[in-house]
Amino acid sequence: MEQCPCGSGAAYDACCEPHIMGKIPAPTAEALMRSRYTAYVRVAMDYILDTTHPDQREDYDAAGAKQWAESSQWHGLEILAQDKGMESDTEGAVEFAAHFSQDGKRFVHHERAIFRKGEDTRWYFYDGQPVTPVTIRRESPKVGRNEPCPCGSGKKYKKCCMDNAA
Repeated sequence: MEQCPCGSGAAYDACCEPHIMGKIPAPTAEALMRSRYTAYVRVAMDYILDTTHPDQREDYDAAGAKQWAESSQWHGLEILAQDKGMESDTEGAVEFAAHFSQDGKRFVHHERAIFRKGEDTRWYFYDGQPVTPVTIRRESPKVGRNEPCPCGSGKKYKKCCMDNAA
């Protein structure tokens, strides 16, 4: 039994293969996201084009997508969040992280993908936006290594709570 590359824990032939082979459409936006990831792993580029919304196919770079899929070593997919995208919805969003390597360097493709149902009521990838890290701003002043520890122990910060902060 071959595990599905999408990370669902199910067997490939019971998970993404029926979608990629055109036997059954993906029932949800998340299922489409998982099957599209698997299609990149398997270099099933016809499926990637077929599941791209018809309104967006003009911008699709088939050669570039195939080159990326073939030159990457795929390490896994994480579904981080989803908004709508169930069988009864017409739109949905899936935030994901696809882990891969190229030329020995590891990368993470972190994106919020938008999915829409077409006139045929099938799910299609519509658009994606990279998710950028959020800058966290310190609200309190920074404590120096040689300053008294803010916990009130009387020790220097470097000898007290600094070791636990890392």
